[in-house]
Amino acid sequence: MSSHKLDQAFLKEIFPPERTDAFFDALFGGAEEGAYDISLVVRDVQSQKAHLAFELQQRPGKCLVCNLTYGLPDVFQRHPVLDVAGVVRAISERLGWPFDVVSWKLLPTETITNELHAIPLVVERG
Repeated sequence: MSSHKLDQAFLKEIFPPERTDAFFDALFGGAEEGAYDISLVVRDVQSQKAHLAFELQQRPGKCLVCNLTYGLPDVFQRHPVLDVAGVVRAISERLGWPFDVVSWKLLPTETITNELHAIPLVVERG
């Protein structure tokens, strides 16, 4: 199974950049309060498992490290604006995996650099 089905254009379509501002607007009452932009990227796709990540890229003049990103997997999992379950549904459909046999989980936040953190998303075909 190649990852070309999950190209960056598709990921941007199912998780558009505007969703970051909507998330911060819902969280803080204003998008300008957000310290980072969120994007969805593919790490690896195999026949039964897809590894993706929500990357948190620090915004200019903001401090990503100062924002407690380690509690975010729980927030992301439940937040209706981010709709991770809907994102997973779109990914499973794109891969031809029946959604009713797909499971997913968000792993703990990873620090890639001070300006870039990631929340891994694992989608598994059951």
